Amino acid sequence: MRAETQNQIDAIRKSLALLAQRMDAETAQHRLEEFNAMIEDPDLWSDPARAQKLMRERQMLVDSLTVHESISQELSDNIELIEMGEAEGDAEIVAEAEATLKALAARAAEKELEALLDGEADGNDTFLEINAGAGGTESCDWAAMLARMYVRWAEKKGYKVELMSESAGEEAGIRSAAYRISGPNAYGWLKSESGVHRLVRISPYDSAARRHTSFSSVWVYPVVDDNIQIEVNPSDIRIDTYRSSGAGGQHVNTTDSAVRITHIPTGIVTTSSQKSQHQNREIAMNALKSRLYEMELRKRTEAIEAAHDAKGDAGWGNQIRSYVLHPYQMVKDLRTGVETSDTQGVLDGDLDRFMAATLAKDVAGKSRAEAQAED
Repeated sequence: MRAETQNQIDAIRKSLALLAQRMDAETAQHRLEEFNAMIEDPDLWSDPARAQKLMRERQMLVDSLTVHESISQELSDNIELIEMGEAEGDAEIVAEAEATLKALAARAAEKELEALLDGEADGNDTFLEINAGAGGTESCDWAAMLARMYVRWAEKKGYKVELMSESAGEEAGIRSAAYRISGPNAYGWLKSESGVHRLVRISPYDSAARRHTSFSSVWVYPVVDDNIQIEVNPSDIRIDTYRSSGAGGQHVNTTDSAVRITHIPTGIVTTSSQKSQHQNREIAMNALKSRLYEMELRKRTEAIEAAHDAKGDAGWGNQIRSYVLHPYQMVKDLRTGVETSDTQGVLDGDLDRFMAATLAKDVAGKSRAEAQAED
């Protein structure tokens, strides 16, 4: 067996060991039986919030068991194929099995990273906000491109995407948009996208075909779990209703149904522009609670990072990624150095390479900080 192939096998086994550790493989089957017994209790559904949480936890455990079993079986099958091919001198079988193992190693590494999403809110659904920076139409168009990119990424992941609110640009694009993205580890994956995104291109809105640089900001925060209590003092908030703006014509609301909530102590503003004002109040308040929760999580993270003085780490709200479409094609993450010339692929939602690199970097930094704290 070639050394490269053996290294891939070793890497897959290492990933499997981590996956088993993260889901506590020794007790996983017993916990699944307990989940199944609780789900069969007819009284469970009298508390829909608890029932949904239970179903979600069960599904995550089922997914973990399925992934571990699938990778283990595929690894075993292809090792057997290689051994059989080598014994029979069948180079074609060996090459095919080696190619499968290479792809399996990449898949196992991705699942290993997902297993590291063990932060307090990593498994939660997430809110995603996009805001155009200064620059008028250019920045509004860039904000719309970012919105499309994240929606495509979420759809590829099989996540549910709900548009909470949107403010159209005067000529093109959007001034802002807010989404709720639902699915396993949605916040854990997307949290690395918070920050300023920079676009360099020949402007389609410039008759002189000059190069323009545009900025838009992305903000990601977790949907607060029903069991997490976030208290909001009524005297700390201001609630405004307004007429939602849209694409014009039949899409413009004719009543002041949209809701804006401002949290006075922090300056946090959340909005919702669905049809029902009552529904908008609830959505905007939930978003505010999530923002306050995310702020607390961020304070804890910054305290850990301060322990090892992470010099050069991108701060919240700073530029994190450049998308250059002219004079050459490149997307580069400024925190990890990961880059690609496949700019169209990235704008079509191919973001996993950037998220995975940032996650691995954050996990490594957290491990160093915890080790130094213990010292």
